[in-house]
Amino acid sequence: MRAFRQVGEKQLPNPILYMAWSPKRDLIALANTNGELLLHRLSNFYRVWSLQPNENTGKEITALAWRPDGKILAFSLGDTIQVVLCDAEKAEILHVFPVRLPVSCMHWMEVQEENSGLASFYDSEDESNRFLPKLPSLPKSYSTTTKIFSEEKSDEATNLLGDVRLNILVLGGPCGFVELYAYGLYKIATANRIAGYCRSLCLSSDLKSLSVITEVRSTDDDPEIHYVQLDTGLLSSCLPELTRMARKFTHISTLLEYLRLSLTCMCEAWEDILLQMDLRLTKFVQEKNTSTQVQDEFLELLLWGHASPELQALLMNQLTVKGLKMLGQSIESSYSGIQKLVISHLQSGSEALLYHLSEVKGMALWKQKYQPLGLDPAVIEDAITAVGSFTLKANELLQVIDKSMKNFKAFFRWLYVAMLRMSDDHVPPELNKVPLSSTENLITSWEDCRVYGRLGMTHKDLAFVADFLAEHFSANEELFDRKGKYFNVERVGQYLKDEEEDLVSPPNTEGNQWVKFLKESTHLKESPLLFPTYPQKSLHFVKRMMEGTIELCLQKPAEVIGKSVKEALRLPLYTVPESSENTPRLFEMPALWNNNKASMHYVVFCMPEISPSKIYLLRRATDPCRSVPNGLIAIDLSRPLNSSIDDEDAAAEIPGNGTYRCLDARLYDAETLTVVLQGQEEERVLAQLPLSAALRSEEEFAWDTTLRLDQQNGSIPSQGLVWENQWRPLDNMKAQFVAVNGIRKVSCVLSSNLRHVRVFEMDVEDEDEEEEDRQEESQNITPDQEALEESLTSQKDAGANMEAQEGGEADQAAEGGSGDTLEHTSSSDTL
Repeated sequence: MRAFRQVGEKQLPNPILYMAWSPKRDLIALANTNGELLLHRLSNFYRVWSLQPNENTGKEITALAWRPDGKILAFSLGDTIQVVLCDAEKAEILHVFPVRLPVSCMHWMEVQEENSGLASFYDSEDESNRFLPKLPSLPKSYSTTTKIFSEEKSDEATNLLGDVRLNILVLGGPCGFVELYAYGLYKIATANRIAGYCRSLCLSSDLKSLSVITEVRSTDDDPEIHYVQLDTGLLSSCLPELTRMARKFTHISTLLEYLRLSLTCMCEAWEDILLQMDLRLTKFVQEKNTSTQVQDEFLELLLWGHASPELQALLMNQLTVKGLKMLGQSIESSYSGIQKLVISHLQSGSEALLYHLSEVKGMALWKQKYQPLGLDPAVIEDAITAVGSFTLKANELLQVIDKSMKNFKAFFRWLYVAMLRMSDDHVPPELNKVPLSSTENLITSWEDCRVYGRLGMTHKDLAFVADFLAEHFSANEELFDRKGKYFNVERVGQYLKDEEEDLVSPPNTEGNQWVKFLKESTHLKESPLLFPTYPQKSLHFVKRMMEGTIELCLQKPAEVIGKSVKEALRLPLYTVPESSENTPRLFEMPALWNNNKASMHYVVFCMPEISPSKIYLLRRATDPCRSVPNGLIAIDLSRPLNSSIDDEDAAAEIPGNGTYRCLDARLYDAETLTVVLQGQEEERVLAQLPLSAALRSEEEFAWDTTLRLDQQNGSIPSQGLVWENQWRPLDNMKAQFVAVNGIRKVSCVLSSNLRHVRVFEMDVEDEDEEEEDRQEESQNITPDQEALEESLTSQKDAGANMEAQEGGEADQAAEGGSGDTLEHTSSSDTL
């Protein structure tokens, strides 16, 4: 082993509650007490970006987890009970979803198992990209809640899914709350049979078992730490089917979000200016002295060009010529925007949704493969029908928009000319010459030519406006009782209202030959080939109904798979020390780690009340049916340090011999343990403990599962270790916690006041070897990793400037109260 060295140090202004290293880059994510999410880089520990808390997501971060490819960072929020997926490159929120209970711990793993069947499956492409066009991006102006589809790439689902290889985000919380999300988006399992509060968890990469550390109350009401191993064999045995189903359902979940955002954009594009016209007409009816209907007043103006004093006051004083012109322009712009969103977004999203649901139905019909996962063809067929109904309702809205645009264009043009004549203003010649309708009718008399020519209207135009007045300007007493107004001139907005009530003015289908044919046909009424329509309901209502039906379709596999997850093993470990009650949960041991190569779960913990100078290592096979020799060992720290350092000056700095106790420990790799130790004189030491000798021990521990482990402490095999030169004192720092990444060979030490951090490279190589490794890494880097590296590097100057501004104040205030002093160590310092 080579020595390790310090490469960065920082005093932070706010206490750190959670920290997690990126699995692919020298980046560490930090969450502080203010709800900020910070991303720092190993070199000089400069800040790459920070994500401030906001009201839409939340302010109380409770857990962190990196996606295995290092591109997305997940964090949970306790105040809003949500989980957020954040882009590690741009610090943008990609996805937010609610959870049933607050999340206390999370773990994101990637399947590593390889076999011939999976290899061919992973190489196959998703054929939906061949048959479905890319979804158009939502308007850039829409950015109020999320930015999933606001980038140039239209198919953001691909970015969220990542590689074809399955990865699963595992969430844990109080009351045994455990949920598994494929690709961090689609819930594939809900386990409800676990007793206690989940403090940490780890899903094996072969999907055979899930390790959970829980805190339960004993019969004496004392908190106890238990290790629980859950059997998830169904996930492992159906891995290819699970992966295909998860990808399909993740596409479906993402498309539902796309449709929801598209409908939100449509609601934002709709102008409520016409509602003012309805209220003005209602006020006009209530205040006018005569009993004449409003439509009669407008018809008299249409036929004879005369208006009553009340109508003239309404038009000229309240509506005004300028206001009418602005109203017409606003409606045309609003309706055009909604129409484009329906055609380009709702229809394309619905088509993609139907495609994926149809493929899922085909999978469900293959009962031998997919029935164990809970796919039900009948439930999926209901979801397909609901999407079809939503598509029909969107088409109905298009027809209403098209008709309304023609009606308002003719009506406003006629009313505009009439109001110009009332005010004796000049009427532009084009308004008198160009007919309102698209087709000229034959004018049969000279009197018609004289009257209609003066008005700029044809027979068809006159009938068109008259029908519009009769349909929209008749007082409706029932509408007044429901909405407080007599009129419903505008018909598009009712489709965008998120209400349970029926439409105020549903479409008139009396002359529709197809509707008449369906009513008269006894066989087609109940045909499964025809999607049901809901003429009395709004688009929002049908959308909610579709979401509910699809949600039932998505939940069924999660329930079935969740019921298959069973508790295979429960081992009571020890009672919780009173001294750890105020310790942040993330930093508390036991620490879990999965050995992918050996297919084993590792659990590291201490029992300071029983054996303060010992570290315990528990190993369990990921297959619950397989036993592991030497499954529990104790590492004795009571022996003095035995260093092989030859440097006399360095040897003089070694703390005095004595007993050490473990403050924190994390597995660096399968045979190395990274620990923070405290000596008898309060000195702190960071060390790498080699486990190879202890793991080769042949002593076995006979575990009595009816007793806690701390009640059997005396019979646990104990091993001493030779530390060699893999340690260094942490001077001028009350070190307490450590986070490591054995793949990237880095560690971060945090002080007891949660503000002082030091960063280390754990395996320091000679300069020649370092140069060779850098060249090899640059040759093997993937395009995605290179793009991420360039993006993060481009932010270096901005991050450095930000750190420089905050550094002065933080250095003075952060550690002053705890007695820690700041020690700056260059990257060239070695032991």
